[in-house]
Amino acid sequence: MILSDKSIKKYLESGELLIEPLEPRQIQPASVDIRLGHNFLRLDENNFGTMTMTDEIEYTRFECDELIIPSGSFLLATTMEYIRLPNNLTAFVEGRSSIGRMGLFIQNAGWVDPGFEGEITLELYNANRLPIRLEAGRRICQLVFAAMDDEAENPYCGKYQKQRSAVGSRICLDAENQRKD
Repeated sequence: MILSDKSIKKYLESGELLIEPLEPRQIQPASVDIRLGHNFLRLDENNFGTMTMTDEIEYTRFECDELIIPSGSFLLATTMEYIRLPNNLTAFVEGRSSIGRMGLFIQNAGWVDPGFEGEITLELYNANRLPIRLEAGRRICQLVFAAMDDEAENPYCGKYQKQRSAVGSRICLDAENQRKD
């Protein structure tokens, strides 16, 4: 069941759901608008020829209030908001329609597991032929919350828990990559 604005407010007031900082105008009828943070990662394309799922991926980190994402470019960004989901809620990250109509695709694998805590790393891709100027603090995506039928037996406690700032892929830490001696 998707949560309404009324239910979102109840979860926030009870402290079960945390979104900080949060302005009342960010709460929409069935979602919460989330703003672009100041921290970004760009792939360090000059340091390797091919990315693999077993090697650590190198990024260049930078902070700014405004940036231009060129056509066909990809970068990682963070949200201004730090969130904490209770063990009985999950969230979907959805791009805002107005942003999508500019050709900017926003993802984070689309899903936030129950029990997750941290800033959300967003994957941004400019599919337009024109560069797009982005400004920190602007609403860029939205979280849609869904109540689960029961609390998660194993809430999220993975490699991105309590992340601050944009965090690059940690796929090299996956169980499939760990040595079995």
